[in-house]
Amino acid sequence: MRGLLRGFAAVTLIAAVAVAGSVSSVSSQAKPAAKKLDIAYLLAPPESGATGLKFMAEEVTKRSNGAINMAFHGGTLLNKELEIMDAVKSGNVAIGCPSGAASTVFPEMGVFLTPYLVRDYQHAYAMFNGQIGRDLDETFQKKYKVKVLFFFDYGFRHFWNSKRPINSPADLKGLKMRVQQGRVFADTVNGLGASAVPMPFGEVIPAAQQGVIDGADLPIVNINALKIYEVSKFTSMTYHNYGPSVVVMNLDIWKGLPADQQKLIQDVSMEAQKKIREATESVDNFAKAKEILEAKGMKVNQADVPSFRKLAEEKIWPQYKQQYAEMWDKIVNTK
Repeated sequence: MRGLLRGFAAVTLIAAVAVAGSVSSVSSQAKPAAKKLDIAYLLAPPESGATGLKFMAEEVTKRSNGAINMAFHGGTLLNKELEIMDAVKSGNVAIGCPSGAASTVFPEMGVFLTPYLVRDYQHAYAMFNGQIGRDLDETFQKKYKVKVLFFFDYGFRHFWNSKRPINSPADLKGLKMRVQQGRVFADTVNGLGASAVPMPFGEVIPAAQQGVIDGADLPIVNINALKIYEVSKFTSMTYHNYGPSVVVMNLDIWKGLPADQQKLIQDVSMEAQKKIREATESVDNFAKAKEILEAKGMKVNQADVPSFRKLAEEKIWPQYKQQYAEMWDKIVNTK
């Protein structure tokens, strides 16, 4: 009799476990684990791009009601732009940005770096949030297997140096100016009258301190954020190169999301884009640059931009117009 009872108890226990497992299975099916989406970025806040992407990660996570856990990794996950983009293309990281190396990763974006081709912020926004941006997204999906979430920029670049104010191209003569490691940057600086010194950004500050270079160029937002005023006396508002970048997502990961999650990410991406643009554009004028940088010991001057533009059109544009013939007219004709 005792054996019969023990057998009955065992059967009852097995049944209870089965029921519990069934309930647990139903529960897990009702609320699956959050989808983990990592964002890798070269820098950390308060840099403008980092601030926007951190906002994006927090908002997507919050608004998804537990369906997505989007995590921002700024300056910690990977430390080089090309490493970040390789990780995104391979799917090891969901979302990333090539930062200032956009034209290296995506050569199609090189045309926008041609000096003075992008006229102003309104011109840039009309292109990247319009047909040109849609065409680039289509190209990137087919060619690189990534989905464009949004384009943004680091602003227009201006010269900074330790020697003198730069009012006209003649003032660049004899100056050794660091440039990013891309042909268009060297062509710009050499074409406008200085001597280009290609160099990774990590070497710039000590090179300026030691006199290896006289200066370089950066947008106002980053001249301030990177404390260039500690190694340079002058900032000259020349607006010579526009600095576009792009945030992309691994295409397979993107396609694996349901439509409502895709829409959420796209909506928040546009909000992040607006925040980054406001942070960059709001300081990119003579009055604001003067207010921010002169309080920290720099002298800011408004350069004779038409004289720089005329020289660029004569000496630098012809080769790039030929190289990017198909895209060139689309850019020029965008209103």
